[in-house]
Amino acid sequence: QVQLVESGGGLVQAGGSLRLSCAASESIKNFNVMGWYRQAPGKQRELVAHIISGGSTTYAGSVKGRFTISTDNAKNAVYLQMNSLKPEDTAVYYCRVTSLFVYWGQGTQVTVSS
Repeated sequence: QVQLVESGGGLVQAGGSLRLSCAASESIKNFNVMGWYRQAPGKQRELVAHIISGGSTTYAGSVKGRFTISTDNAKNAVYLQMNSLKPEDTAVYYCRVTSLFVYWGQGTQVTVSS
């Protein structure tokens, strides 16, 4: 059972930055896809960004150019650097990884004030 622990969420003003971290309980080399999703109140969970094992990345159109996903094999971690934050980025952000199964973290709240 893979454990994922997110951190780095919080309250920030519009235009600010946050860096989310997702620490995995095993080597991230075991995962085919690693990504970040978010869910705002009353909305469905949506993909923010993901990275596949070969290094290719995909971003939601709403965050492209502002957010960057990255990994650190030595720390078994996945990161999401979020710049130029907007109030509409407010949501609970979840880390997700895929190997034979899909694993989710518990989520971290990001609130962007206007």
